[in-house]
Amino acid sequence: MAKVISIAEAVDMVQEGMTIMVSGFWGIGAPEKVIDALVEKGTGNLTGISISTSLVDRGIGKLVANRQFKKVIVSYIGRNPATMEQYEAGQLEVEFVPQGTLAERIRAGGFGLGGILTPTGVGTELEKGKQRMTIDGKDYLLELPLKADIALIKAHKADKSGNLIYRKAARNTNPLMAAAADITIVQADEIVETGMIDPDEVMTPGIFVDYLVQG
Repeated sequence: MAKVISIAEAVDMVQEGMTIMVSGFWGIGAPEKVIDALVEKGTGNLTGISISTSLVDRGIGKLVANRQFKKVIVSYIGRNPATMEQYEAGQLEVEFVPQGTLAERIRAGGFGLGGILTPTGVGTELEKGKQRMTIDGKDYLLELPLKADIALIKAHKADKSGNLIYRKAARNTNPLMAAAADITIVQADEIVETGMIDPDEVMTPGIFVDYLVQG
């Protein structure tokens, strides 16, 4: 059963040098209150995994702007000038991963797969350092799983067992990331008693959730 904790207790779990997954696409579906507390604490030397680096004042972008990352693994950085500035100055390492490949690598990490095979990136800069495999006459790249020490997730509703419901586009990578971290911390708009969520509506089962904070 998930444990309800304070935001302060949640951010105390994030330690220097950890790898964290942060949900949200341009801030939609990001746990903003947890992120704000982490910015205030200033924990640094982190590796971040997210769809994008969002905007300077939204989602994971606030952590980038506060220079708390040494590396980010993302699909897109173009709308966050802080990311561009640090990247071009050699102050931030950026690993670019096509968005579909990124999602599948996170899924592989969460469900114990050794990797995925994808034709995306064959013959491009993205192929450098990766293994190419030919199956039935078609070339694929072997992409390795992505896991994190901590996943920071946003849900619309959670019960006290950690079962989650997301709202519309805020769902994005939340279910994948919740399964791919050693510790999953969820900021929920509403926390209800166990049994008050219809099992047919559960989008992330509580088995993947370790802690809840009130959003």
